[in-house]
Amino acid sequence: MTNIGIKSSQLSDIRATLLDNSKNNTLEPKKTENFGNQIKDALDSVAHAQENSKILAQNYELGKEHDLTKVMVSQNISSLAFQMTLNVRNKMLNAYKDIMNMPV
Repeated sequence: MTNIGIKSSQLSDIRATLLDNSKNNTLEPKKTENFGNQIKDALDSVAHAQENSKILAQNYELGKEHDLTKVMVSQNISSLAFQMTLNVRNKMLNAYKDIMNMPV
């Protein structure tokens, strides 16, 4: 197994945090958040993932970062986030077109 620099205690902490967060999640939307803010936050997180991936890749090329696994995982996260954004956009456009084509 490849050592990626995460200790088992850190994994346990991450697992516990994820379990706590999943228990706090409900299917009911929060009253204070609106759809526009949620989309903006999601796009900001995608932009942050892409920026982080770019910085890690540049640092690896310059010799400042030595962990290739970290760079590749960051690039995959960035790629998946972008693909998800495109899929959400396509679904929204299809829904809009379906609504516009409905007879009145």
